[in-house]
Amino acid sequence: MEDILEDLTEQEEAVSDEASSPPYNSPFRSTRLHIQRSNVCSRAYFVVVMVFFHVYILNVIALLLYVHYNNGPGDLVSGDGGSSAPVSDTINRLPSPAPSSGKLHVEDYSQSFSLPRIEGIRVGHVQQVSIVPDKTHEMRTLSLKPLLFEIPGFLSEEECRVVVQLAQLKGLMDSQVTAPSQGQEESNQPLLSLSTDEVFSLLDLNQDGLLQKQEIVSHSRSRDGTWLSPDNLRQILTGLEACPTGMLTLGDFRRVYDVSQRSGQAQSGRLLSQFNQRSKHTWLHQGPGSHHVLHTLRNRVISLTRLPSALVELSEPLQVIRYENGDFSNAHHDSSPSHSETTCAHTRLAGNASALTEVSCRYLTVLFYLSSVEEGGESTFPVADNRTYEEQALVQDGVDLTDTQETCGRGNLRMKPTSGTALLWYNHLSDGRGWMGELDEYSLHGDCPVRRGVKWVANSWVNVDPDHQQQTRYQRLVAQRYQAKSGREDHYQSLSHSDLHQDL
Repeated sequence: MEDILEDLTEQEEAVSDEASSPPYNSPFRSTRLHIQRSNVCSRAYFVVVMVFFHVYILNVIALLLYVHYNNGPGDLVSGDGGSSAPVSDTINRLPSPAPSSGKLHVEDYSQSFSLPRIEGIRVGHVQQVSIVPDKTHEMRTLSLKPLLFEIPGFLSEEECRVVVQLAQLKGLMDSQVTAPSQGQEESNQPLLSLSTDEVFSLLDLNQDGLLQKQEIVSHSRSRDGTWLSPDNLRQILTGLEACPTGMLTLGDFRRVYDVSQRSGQAQSGRLLSQFNQRSKHTWLHQGPGSHHVLHTLRNRVISLTRLPSALVELSEPLQVIRYENGDFSNAHHDSSPSHSETTCAHTRLAGNASALTEVSCRYLTVLFYLSSVEEGGESTFPVADNRTYEEQALVQDGVDLTDTQETCGRGNLRMKPTSGTALLWYNHLSDGRGWMGELDEYSLHGDCPVRRGVKWVANSWVNVDPDHQQQTRYQRLVAQRYQAKSGREDHYQSLSHSDLHQDL
């Protein structure tokens, strides 16, 4: 019995020793624990990767939605019946122009559409654009205020030569010149030599001693020039609307007219010079029957701007300008601000009959350099990318920054003319709904005097009425008139608005 108890005690001690000593298979257990820790790390790494992947996908979707809604529905409707690719921060290609058939897109004239805009992204950004088959061009953003782009090699040397020769063949005329303040007085001398009573008598067509709105309107729409500037007319109309009877007596007119005169003098004092240009120019038709180079340029403008072809076809003809030694143009805006008393010259067929004056409504400008210049002749944007725009700031220490003859070197942005290069800028902001908004005051630009050589440029403007409904009515009217008449080429020439443009 004692032997049995001793055996049991030895077994218990052996078991106790085994429990207290390291197990024989401890390496296996250590490896098992390592495998578990590795699984945990792998699972965490997988979760992190999936999170970053989903964030990347969300960013891509957000970018696509931003581009889609920023361009608006206008991308879905183009004059050529195709859609346009959006422009983003990556390398993009705009659609190549379809081979031109020489036919008008009259069926598109009555359609409504939106106005797509190219994104500038940032100053210095370069994107690829396709405007001719099997070739891409680089388009560089020069400024964001205004939205301005440069496209080198837009025209070939041969195309530049042909456009210049066509302009010379048609013949160039002196550009309209509005002189500085002294010359401004000379141009208005017939008005300034009249007394207030004499002006009232001339405006009072029925000689009833009362001046009505229609009498002012009839006077201001004379084709041989107006006596009163738009600002003066606006002041007079404001005074007219303030009268309970809706008519101005001689006493009322004296008060309103004197205020308008003082307002005009104050404004002319802020800007020492009005738009002044010395050059020669002509207009070249780009419709059917025109030279194929001119027709090709118009198609490239359609592809570059992504605007409906019908809209571009109904715009002004191509303006070709020659600047010789000493020629220049002071800083100005290509388009005009929108007012209730003005109507766009290109839509006057469907315009407001009571509008006081006709103004140029140019959504964007495409400028072509047809020659290089040895010295001078730069294009200048005096206030490009300024933080703010103030008209008073254009006159500094008695020097007018719009006077390119004196202050060309002080402009914020200058481009040297290079043959074949094109500039594109928007004269108007977007209204946020896919249409043309207010005038972009930063689009103020001019041409420095040519010091040596000859400068040839061409302007292609796209006319858009800020009133979307009026632009639509105008296009429908054009379509109806076109369909009602035969003779496609002759009729189109009557619709090319060569008689509607206003010389700058």
